[in-house]
Amino acid sequence: MIRQPAVANQFYTGDTQRLRAELDSLIVRSAEPEQVIGVISPHAGYIYSGAVAGVLFGAIAIPRTVLILGPNHHGLGARVSLYPSGAWHTPLGNVPIDETLAALVRRHAPMVEEETSAHLREHSLEVQVPFLQHLQPELAIVPICLGFGDYATCRQLGEGIAAAIREYGAPVLMVASSDMTHYETATVAREKDDLALERALALDAEGLLAVCRSRRITMCGVVPSTVMLVAAKALGASEARLVRYANSGDTNGDYDQVVGYASVAVW
Repeated sequence: MIRQPAVANQFYTGDTQRLRAELDSLIVRSAEPEQVIGVISPHAGYIYSGAVAGVLFGAIAIPRTVLILGPNHHGLGARVSLYPSGAWHTPLGNVPIDETLAALVRRHAPMVEEETSAHLREHSLEVQVPFLQHLQPELAIVPICLGFGDYATCRQLGEGIAAAIREYGAPVLMVASSDMTHYETATVAREKDDLALERALALDAEGLLAVCRSRRITMCGVVPSTVMLVAAKALGASEARLVRYANSGDTNGDYDQVVGYASVAVW
């Protein structure tokens, strides 16, 4: 199975050479990339959030295998949908599914279902792939699309993913795909996003989900981020850092209704 891109020429250019040039302009490459366990990365159009993602990905080492967790914006498919085999096509070429790690995730997290419909139109996982592929030409991925909201399932899935990664035995980067507050003023968005980021930076997975619910913080990838934090802590994470924060008004000049973007590294 080859998944074709759903949002090329919408969220990013579909032209190979232009995409390489755009990624080169967005990625700030570190002389000494850090080894991290997981990250939170935004998933808007590259013109809006690409710089926030680019400084993150340029600062870290990208291993061959990356497990990507994204929210299900369309409501299609299973609650926990794993794209099980084949490859994802982007303008930069095909990226294979790491079927070994995918099988381990299924073994250790029985709520995971093999199916593709949740992924067909979903942009949140797709927009991460060209960044990763550009920096790691040998990239293989495990894409998981999430459509549930309770902490108990987040904990079970995160612990299962951690067990799968431990058994896999090779380096794996977890990428949680999320934008932050949607369609509030820049001031309100930053206030709300600071509350969510405070919990993420404290590696408080349950607290992150709780504060987004109690304060109505429209962080669309809060569940993927919560799952990543559970798994990261189980894998020994002890620290997190906010790499960059911005909002859509920084691009279009409209600070009355913004979307917030943050990139976070966990190690």
